[in-house]
Amino acid sequence: MDFLSLPKRTTGNRVYGLTCIADFGTPMGELRNILADFHTMIDIAKIGIGSAYVTPNLRTKINLYKEHEIKPYCGGTLFEKCYYQNKLNEYIHYLHDLGIEWIEVSNGTLDIPLQTRIELISQLKESFHVIAEVGSKDCRKEMRISEWIEEIQLLLEAGSEYVITEGRDSGTSGIYEECGTVRCELIHELIKNIDPKKIIFEAPTPKHQMYFIKEIGPNVNLGNVKINDVLMLEAQRCGLRSETFYLEEHECNLL
Repeated sequence: MDFLSLPKRTTGNRVYGLTCIADFGTPMGELRNILADFHTMIDIAKIGIGSAYVTPNLRTKINLYKEHEIKPYCGGTLFEKCYYQNKLNEYIHYLHDLGIEWIEVSNGTLDIPLQTRIELISQLKESFHVIAEVGSKDCRKEMRISEWIEEIQLLLEAGSEYVITEGRDSGTSGIYEECGTVRCELIHELIKNIDPKKIIFEAPTPKHQMYFIKEIGPNVNLGNVKINDVLMLEAQRCGLRSETFYLEEHECNLL
């Protein structure tokens, strides 16, 4: 259907306007059915936390995503576990063997020094598309807004293609208060100082997603999206939900 006037969405092999799902153990049969209908609405698939290491039929799952032109990668927690155990070389071989071309460099659980992450990104970008992450999973750890901005800028300069802002799958840390409220001042300063096309905002709930769509626009990059929510999210992006109904009339959106 094409008779409605809707916000213009990026399509095909998108470089922004990304929908990045978190796969926390979707069974293969269910995944095949979901991707058959909705694969064009998904750009990146994260095998959540460190679950890739214990996922049955992982290679089959990775290949299925790739067949649908969706970029799979392993969650940052697995990277951190390998870093902690001094097994990064084994991890890199593991990813190459699986045919995974994207890698996340994060410090959501471990306190990996920024300079160390910058050095790792500079090395890894030769073999992978790198996604870095900023922010802690511990809601008690706070970063000043200036630190968020500086860290994201440095990680992008080091070679990260995107930087994820931590929000967890619960939306209760990082860019969110413990109660789930968006840290609006932080978001406003981030998009004022950094190209939002290079940031993936973790937004695990429809409420969080609607905030970013209304604040930044229909082509904001969103992460930690539940796989069963991709159709509803696309409808939100297209102004087909009450909360985003007038989206195409707002000229203040950045994307």
